[in-house]
Amino acid sequence: MKSEELYMRAKKVMPGGVNSPVRAFRSVGMNPIFIKRGQGSHLWDEDGNDYIDYVLSWGPLILGHAHPDVVSAIKKQSEMGTSFGACTELEVLMAEKIKQALPSIEVIRMVNSGTEATMSAIRLARGYTGRNLIVKFAGCYHGHSDSLLIKTGSGALTFGIPDSAGVTKETAKDTIISKYNDTEMIKAIFDRYDEDIAAVIVEPIAGNMGTVPPREDFLKALRELTLKCGALLIFDEVITGFRVSFSGAQGLLGITPDITTLGKIIGGGLPVGAYGGKEEIMRYVSPDGPVYQAGTLSGNSLAMAAGYTTLKILSENPNIYEELERRAEKLCRGLKESMEHLEIPVTINRVGSMMTMFFNGQGVYDYDSAIKSDTNLYAAYFREMLKQGIYLPPAQFETFFLSYAHSDEDIDRTIEAAYKAAGTFK
Repeated sequence: MKSEELYMRAKKVMPGGVNSPVRAFRSVGMNPIFIKRGQGSHLWDEDGNDYIDYVLSWGPLILGHAHPDVVSAIKKQSEMGTSFGACTELEVLMAEKIKQALPSIEVIRMVNSGTEATMSAIRLARGYTGRNLIVKFAGCYHGHSDSLLIKTGSGALTFGIPDSAGVTKETAKDTIISKYNDTEMIKAIFDRYDEDIAAVIVEPIAGNMGTVPPREDFLKALRELTLKCGALLIFDEVITGFRVSFSGAQGLLGITPDITTLGKIIGGGLPVGAYGGKEEIMRYVSPDGPVYQAGTLSGNSLAMAAGYTTLKILSENPNIYEELERRAEKLCRGLKESMEHLEIPVTINRVGSMMTMFFNGQGVYDYDSAIKSDTNLYAAYFREMLKQGIYLPPAQFETFFLSYAHSDEDIDRTIEAAYKAAGTFK
């Protein structure tokens, strides 16, 4: 197989043969497939196999692969230049479009990735407040900057410890880990450290331990606690921004953060990131203020053209979100019934067009409950679905995504495949 041949070559020149760890397929017990092209809701690998895609480049492709309007915008811009390292009208148009959609963002800075956005937001929060401590939540991933690659310390309400080689203990001591959806624990953290906390960063709808919605009182408590002590609330909407609604999770849930980080959909499938918020806070960013951040390719013309075109289509066609909701509900209902048919316990969490099927019948509401899922069973399920032409995330603790390009026929075929996959477990 060509994918196998490419993987053998890749391992000689890249760590693990990949440029991002989950692509190695180790969680599902097989070698990775190599993708050649995508169109609409489908992918084709280097061996010519056709798959219905529920990864969608990990979320950005809400309109599907190679949407003609997005491709046209990229082609048109590429003929005029790909990047200038200088100001362009496209940057202004993009910033205005995002500000229109997310009222919490009054001023915004474009960057090149979600990691860069969250790293910069943390630095800004510290610079603005003059404080050092950051609070994050177990199971929420905010990119691979040092301050955020931290795991839980030895006990509740203690400082974190490095979650990766190369992250120093001194860096980890400035990050406190709390439990997602645990309002009492976060209140206890604020009781102890409130005057030292610069910011709380959270995925308002978790997507990196699988899809986990927030409990009703959880985000409200974060907003109240941060306002009371003068800390900032950062919503990491790299996944949820323009995915769960045009106004993101903050619009859907009615909670206003101080800073928002964005990525994925605002690049239309090209590398991108952004962070924005209240004008008073954002004016602390250089050259207006003392918090330094820069980037050669920030706001590059190709990403802005692709992203702006995507947002324009979404804003002019609000029915897209209604249709995504209908199709996602149909898909999840069918996946759950396929497992229940053979009494295989699962929990399906969904918000809009992001969802996860956990092989766990006890419910999933935080990291501790997520990791009780049967990862071996998920791996077997992934392999069986792949054989039938269904491309799911190659790890249990990831999110499935639906695009507007997915048809009812795609969903019917996926549900049929799920019944066949379930049948191999009995």
